[in-house]
Amino acid sequence: MSKKKKVKHSNIPLLLILLLITGACSIAAVYQYLKNRPAENVTAAPQNVRRESEKTSVSNGKQGSPDEKNASSEKNNGAETTQVDPEVKPAENAAPSDEISDTKQDNSETEEASVSADPQINELMANMTLHDKICQMFIVTPESLTGYDLVTQSGTATLDSLQKYPVGGLIYFAQNLEDKAQTKEMISATQSSNSVVSDIPLFISVDEEGGIVARCAEKLGTTDFDPMYTYRAEGAEKAYSNAYTIAQDIASLGFNLDFAPVADTWSNPDNTVIGTRAYSDDFSETATLVASAVKGFNDGGVACTIKHFPGHGDTAEDSHVGMACSYKTIAELEKQEYLAFESGIAAGADMVMVGHITMVNVDNIPSSLSKTFMTDELRGKLGFKGLIITDALGMGALSNYYSSDEIAVEVIKAGGDILLMPADLSQAVTGVENAVTNGEITEQRINESVIRILELKKKRGIL
Repeated sequence: MSKKKKVKHSNIPLLLILLLITGACSIAAVYQYLKNRPAENVTAAPQNVRRESEKTSVSNGKQGSPDEKNASSEKNNGAETTQVDPEVKPAENAAPSDEISDTKQDNSETEEASVSADPQINELMANMTLHDKICQMFIVTPESLTGYDLVTQSGTATLDSLQKYPVGGLIYFAQNLEDKAQTKEMISATQSSNSVVSDIPLFISVDEEGGIVARCAEKLGTTDFDPMYTYRAEGAEKAYSNAYTIAQDIASLGFNLDFAPVADTWSNPDNTVIGTRAYSDDFSETATLVASAVKGFNDGGVACTIKHFPGHGDTAEDSHVGMACSYKTIAELEKQEYLAFESGIAAGADMVMVGHITMVNVDNIPSSLSKTFMTDELRGKLGFKGLIITDALGMGALSNYYSSDEIAVEVIKAGGDILLMPADLSQAVTGVENAVTNGEITEQRINESVIRILELKKKRGIL
């Protein structure tokens, strides 16, 4: 018995050592687990805060339409304000980081499908961010860009604003023009500022139709014309020479894009928004004169725009103020309003401006938001390959019913390339960015429009 007890006592130290080793290993294992356990997802909230903080408005005031005689007198205070959509919860706006990554990957794969035949344009596209490309699709007033109430020169505010929103172009109204020297200097300085932040020069645009819509003739003493309607009896040669003179006049000041000629036919005597701005009250005559005018603008050295598809001459209402309706069918449009747009396109029109006309008997929505008219009719049936631009998006026909982000997204989904003068530039750009992020619009769709924009800029010697 004494021998067995001695053996048991000799095993006790060994057991204690084994227990100490086992305990030490357990403590080490627990420590390593705590040290290396998966971290909680803490990135979502800071990301949402950052995105919301970037939603600042350059201008919260509505701008006037390019078709109005004078620029809008409605002013903004120039302050940057955070834009928050009260109808959308932050959680619904935000996407988890892994979903954002997947979306970017999908877009990068489809992006390869949208390429230009021009290597220079492809190189420019490759160096543009999504934000750059979306901004390239906007033409805005200098007031909307900078937040100032009135802009008559270009300086630090223009440069800073272009760095934030590298838009595709600017549109100037009579209020921006004081004399020829000031206009040339302002435009030149604006292009110089833009060259600091972008390799893509700006469209510098104006409404110079002649007659009652003529910013440069009104303020700068360029060639003064009566309304185009008054020249209809003088035929195609006069339509050409008038357009050629207008183009040369404004090109000498630095403008490279004109929102003219009007391709509407004054078919409704009650129509006041078009009236004598039209070339004729006869559809066939309008088609002949518009084609000649397009050639005149082209030869005179500026890109031109035929407007307002599918035809604003038959409406009784003014789309600047509110809804403007046409009750024509597609079959009627083909025999009447379409004639001038077809002839203008055949003559080489660079852009077609789509109006906010609600075609009641077709799809009953403004044509500027209509895939039927932008894509099916204008691209498909009329075969237009150039740039589709909207009328001013701050006009009452749209802004009375939709927000700037809603309008911008619907225009692009419908087939528009250039968005003219949204009421709120920041909100419009952010809306399109969010639509790409959530898959409502593909980056390939954005690329298609930007390639068209760059190709026209190169064709016209702007790029």
